[in-house]
Amino acid sequence: MACHPGAIERRGPISFKTGSEPGSYQLAMLFSYDQKIGQDHPTLVTGLLSINWMPEQLNVQAATLRFTARARRNLVDATEAELPAIRAWRSAFSAMGLKPTKYRCASEALLRRLRKDGALPRLHPLVDLANAVSVAHAVPVAVFDVTHVSGDLTVRPATGQETYRSFGGADENPEAGEIIFADDDGAAHARRWTNRQSAASAVSENTVAALVVIEALHADGEAVVLAARDDLAAVLAEQGAETRTEVLRGGEGHFDTETDKP
Repeated sequence: MACHPGAIERRGPISFKTGSEPGSYQLAMLFSYDQKIGQDHPTLVTGLLSINWMPEQLNVQAATLRFTARARRNLVDATEAELPAIRAWRSAFSAMGLKPTKYRCASEALLRRLRKDGALPRLHPLVDLANAVSVAHAVPVAVFDVTHVSGDLTVRPATGQETYRSFGGADENPEAGEIIFADDDGAAHARRWTNRQSAASAVSENTVAALVVIEALHADGEAVVLAARDDLAAVLAEQGAETRTEVLRGGEGHFDTETDKP
């Protein structure tokens, strides 16, 4: 989240066509996993959604509220820590040497906030929608502004030389071996796998193209990931956004976000 064992050949920096109408933007990047990720986590399922164009105004409040209400219902009979999807991430974090109650996957952190505060933070319509889908399905949903990703995006162990930009503005160097989302220039766009994204590629009012990554490790992970991805895609389609979807299993293969549009 660089050429490492199992990495695919890169094709240079991301490119996109500028414009304000559908079809104006064309992504050209690859998303993949280092082979060690699949070896260590063979049950991994990844739902991917590239947003190649979206309108400046997203009217997704109703959908966001609907998904958040579903999450509240799921928390009536169980805490977030008891949900199968969260238990699987806790086990993975423990295996990586991370204390699960100190470093939580993004979906657990959001569910915990929803249970305690009764609401989720409002940030940006796309992020708010993704967060609502995340808590509804209890799986981490990451959204990257791909115009701030250099080249391709690979989930891999850190070398210790990469740079991560926190939302507080500080630059950090992930520890060697820590799973990160890294681009070709060595920027870490997420730390501790699904724990925390970087401010460097955060969605903003200027975002015109994005990559959504949805991951699960539990037994029914594929069905849940596909449902979350398709829920998000359906809402965006209603808004006129142009999207493309894919699924990766066991960290194998790659997702080419480039479209066939002229």
